Amino acid sequence: MNPSLSFNTTLIRSARAIQPNVHFGYPPGVSLTDFVTDDMKALIHPHWSKFPPVNPMWHYLLGTIYIFLGVVSLIGNGVVIRLFTKTKGLRSTANMFVVNLAFSDFCMMISQFPMFVHNSFNGGIWLFGPAACELYACLGGVFGATSICTMAVIAYDRYNVIVKGMAGTKMTSKRAATLIACCWIYATGWSITPYFGFGRYIPEGILDSCSFDYLTRDEQTKAFVLCLFIFLYCIPLVFITYCYYFIVKTIFDHEKTLRDQAKKMNVTSLRSNADSNAASAEIKIAKVALCNIALWAAMWTPYAAIVLKGILGDQSTITPLVTILPSLITKSASICNPVVYAISHPKFRLALQEKYPWFCINEPVKSDNESICSTKTRVSSSSTTEST
Repeated sequence: MNPSLSFNTTLIRSARAIQPNVHFGYPPGVSLTDFVTDDMKALIHPHWSKFPPVNPMWHYLLGTIYIFLGVVSLIGNGVVIRLFTKTKGLRSTANMFVVNLAFSDFCMMISQFPMFVHNSFNGGIWLFGPAACELYACLGGVFGATSICTMAVIAYDRYNVIVKGMAGTKMTSKRAATLIACCWIYATGWSITPYFGFGRYIPEGILDSCSFDYLTRDEQTKAFVLCLFIFLYCIPLVFITYCYYFIVKTIFDHEKTLRDQAKKMNVTSLRSNADSNAASAEIKIAKVALCNIALWAAMWTPYAAIVLKGILGDQSTITPLVTILPSLITKSASICNPVVYAISHPKFRLALQEKYPWFCINEPVKSDNESICSTKTRVSSSSTTEST
């Protein structure tokens, strides 16, 4: 029997004997860190010893939520990877980035949720030892940062095609592969630095998962955390916002120009049917762009705020649950990304409708001879085709 679980049972029995002043069945003075296994004690930050054990319900609830997130993420990203790689009509340089995003999100979830779920349903403590804790946190950093970088590259690719147009640099398969490799190298470079003494990985929150240390306030740890905050949050956020701002601006400036010209010529519209379809696609791109920014900020800002507060602000408000919930939100990005970047893609929905009809996708086909592998969007502007 696990010694920590035996200790847990003893404490609960003692609590029942002294009903007054108990906290979720634990006697007074019991700390969250009292249940940590001996081999993990050296990695536990003293901050967490200030808090009593959380209600055991939270471990089961979070474990159940993580099971849902894991299953949905693995299925969603797995379908995206399969369709984009197996469907000829979806093989484009722009879609290489979407596949890479799905792959990094897939790896994120498969490396994180099994351990978290196991810990949640087995006492709510980290049970795999210090080395696995550091590896768990490192892999989370690699895959999370790769997803962030890939979203920035997707924004750049769309900016290059829509804003720069013919003046933009042509995105070849070789160039796309190089950018993808840079995403992985950049993310890995920042994530492995704790193995070389710059920062460290420790258990966090309710202590059944691990992340980088943002509570220790020595100069080295502060420098490490601020570097992560700047290079993996601030710079990507500013870059993504910049790209999508000018994408939306270009689209609406173009629409305004066409309306002004039509007004001067006393006609309703200067567009042909094909151009009208392109215009509709451009409006969709603008909506997706705004959704991308909002999603990115919603997924990563809460955790970034906790990290920044841990290193510079009042740590007394950083409780175990306050920490673990934003961390869980960042993991849910691996579910949202396939929806925003793949399912919003019309040709992807057609492929999904054909390959997996039980998804109940009802994407209309424009003509009888059009299939999912057709290139009908060539009649639209090249910017619309490549950016979707």
